[in-house]
This record gives sequence, structure tokens and C-alpha cells, in this order.
Amino acid sequence: MCKKPVSDGFFVFIRQIYIQKDRDEMSELTQEQYQRYSRHLILPEVGLEGQKKLLKAKVLLIGAGGLGSPLGIYLAAAGVGTLGIVDFDVVDLSNLQRQILHTNDEIGNLKLDSAEKRIKAMNPDTNIIKFKTQITSENAMEIIKDFDIVIDGTDNFPTRYLVNDTCVLLNKTNIYGSIFRFDGQATVFKADEGPCYRCLYPEPPPPGMVPSCAEGGVLGILPGTIGLIQATEAVKLIVGQGTSLVGRLLVYDALAMKFRELKLKKDPECPICGDKPTITELIDYQEFCGIPQQGDASVNEEENINYGVLDVAQLKKKIEEKEDFVLVDVRETHEYEIAKIPGSILIPLGEVSTRFSELEQYKNKEIVVHCHHGGRSMRAVQFLSEQGFEHLKNLEGGIDEWSLQVDSTVPRY
Repeated sequence: MCKKPVSDGFFVFIRQIYIQKDRDEMSELTQEQYQRYSRHLILPEVGLEGQKKLLKAKVLLIGAGGLGSPLGIYLAAAGVGTLGIVDFDVVDLSNLQRQILHTNDEIGNLKLDSAEKRIKAMNPDTNIIKFKTQITSENAMEIIKDFDIVIDGTDNFPTRYLVNDTCVLLNKTNIYGSIFRFDGQATVFKADEGPCYRCLYPEPPPPGMVPSCAEGGVLGILPGTIGLIQATEAVKLIVGQGTSLVGRLLVYDALAMKFRELKLKKDPECPICGDKPTITELIDYQEFCGIPQQGDASVNEEENINYGVLDVAQLKKKIEEKEDFVLVDVRETHEYEIAKIPGSILIPLGEVSTRFSELEQYKNKEIVVHCHHGGRSMRAVQFLSEQGFEHLKNLEGGIDEWSLQVDSTVPRY
């Protein structure tokens, strides 16, 4: 499994939680806290005891992006005493359409540092523990073990399964949310009371089958809606009020402005939370999700006979030297209108299976396929290979890399 380096002081960070001993043992709020949380204190369902529970709570956010942004802001504002944040990415301009923790001034900076600054500006009392690392099978147990609640704000299947399994093994509450285009989902996984993520999704989809937000897009406001639902569930669970989403999947359609509720049942044959679990320790989640590892020469060795990869510098050279090849763009029409590489033929990925005959005339030529970042084009190349096309190349990094490395006038999106 691909690992991010962990700093030497990484395992010291988790010990910072115990610095909160005085906070845990507090008997009264300060005068400033009485004023700050006054609207909570006058709620019978929260009151003084509920606010003390919030101040003692330790919540871990996996990700400081679209979902992590409203989670961080609102949980800090509500008075959650300790927020752990796991992230290793930096702020990019494309994040700002939805990741409201970050601003223009933070572009290029670590999301962890940007998040800390914004959260501290909201509530200086919030204790923030930063984990500058990718959560992996090697560090997940150590990161999660001292937190009360884990909130999953990630956008990839290996991490979702990893977080789920770790929470089941440690008997931790996992508040799940996901977003895509105009749709969102949220639920609460508590394996001792109801189903876990594997009960909902026993198997991951084939690699590349579900586009990422970078490929499919996402309404900027959507993570706010789903993140706030996750934050609401966290506060309810901490203060012990209301009915949680355990056993219920809340599905949101922003275009129709409709919520639906699906009942979830615990799977007695679930490999980790079922009657006879077969998963008793963390596994390789990249491998479980079928994602090839870099440098693994055995991956797809036979499949790669009829196609390979091309980088943008090589494509530039082909164009400049007027080589006889065909450039196929498999993005959507609306993406093609935003940006294009001159001379490309547009056949959206969803139409490749019905329109590949249009490429028969080029079967003896080299065909270079590209998309936004390289995922959809790889699926198109694999399909064309199965149809007998032999001279195929997938453009590594897609048109986004072309804009970065070759032609900056091509808009990035």
C-alpha cells in the first residue's frame, strides 16, 4: 500500500490529547464560555451538562476538504473540545469553490495549517491535533484509538474501507458522508448497534468505475449540506439526544431538493462486524480495491501488451513533428467546450462502446486517448484494446497536465 512519510514526532501528536486532562475534569465553564455557548445552555436538550460533554469530546476528522470544512467550523463553534485532523494535501485554487476552511491567501499551504488558522479564529479554545500524513493500515489504529468519534470526509474507497474497519475493530463511532455532482449520502456506523460500511457496500466498485469529484464535478454547496448533517449527528451523539442515523442512510438530491431515507440492516455474514468475522486486523486496502501499486511490474502485465502510456512532453513532440497519429478525447461535451487540445476527436467515454467503429479507419495508426486526468482515458484504452485495437496510448495526466506542462493558455478546471 502506498504510504506517505510520517514525521518523527507523529506518535507524539496523539499524546497531546492527554494535555486535555484539565479540560476533562472541569466542573464549571468560564465566564467567556457561558457567554459563547449561551444559546446551547438555554436548550433543555443540551444545557450545562451537554455543553460540558461537548467540551470534553474528542472528534477526529479524516480530511480537511469539502466535508471537513463545514465539520471543522461548526464543531469548533459548537464547543467540541478536541478536534483531530488527518490530511497531507495543500490548498489548490480549485478547492475554494467548496472547501470553505481555506482562502486565496492559503493557496500552496498545507490544508492542516490553513484549517487550524480558520478554526482557531472561530474558537481559540479548540484543541487541534494535526496529523500530516495519509491514513494507512500502519498508522490508523494509533491515530484513531484515543478519539470518541471519527468522521469520514474522504473521497476514495480504500480510505473508506480502512476507516470503517479500524472503527469496527476499536469499537468507535464512524460518521459517514459522501458527495458527487448534486447527490449526497450520510449515515452513522456503530457496529455494536447496527451495520457498518461493509454491510452497505460489501465490495468496492471496479477501479475507475466511479468518477472522482475532479472528474465528475460537484456542486460547491453540496459538501456544506452533507457536512452539516455529519456535524449534527456528532453533536447529538455527544450530548446523548435525539435519534441518530444508525441503521438509516440519508440520501440527498440537491437538484430536486429532496431527501430520502433507506433502511440499513446489519449483515450477519459481514466479514468484519458479522457473526463470524474473518477480518480481525487491517489489510491492504489499495489491493482490496484493485488499485495497482506504483512499481508493481506484475500489475496488468498481460493487459498492457496492446497499449501503453504517453506523457504530455511526448505528445507535444508528436504534434510538433507532425507524426501520423490520432488524438481521442473521451471527456464530456461540456468539458470539451471549456478546454481542448487542438486536433482531438471527441468521443465521450459513455459513448465509446457504441461509437468505436468510427475509429476503425485509424486502426493501423497510433491512437492516443486522453481525458481530464487519465482515469477515464485508461478505461477507454482498455475497452479499445479488447476490440482489437493494437496501437494505443493513454495520455498520462490528461489535459490538466497538458495545461500545466505544455500550454498554459488551455484553461484548467
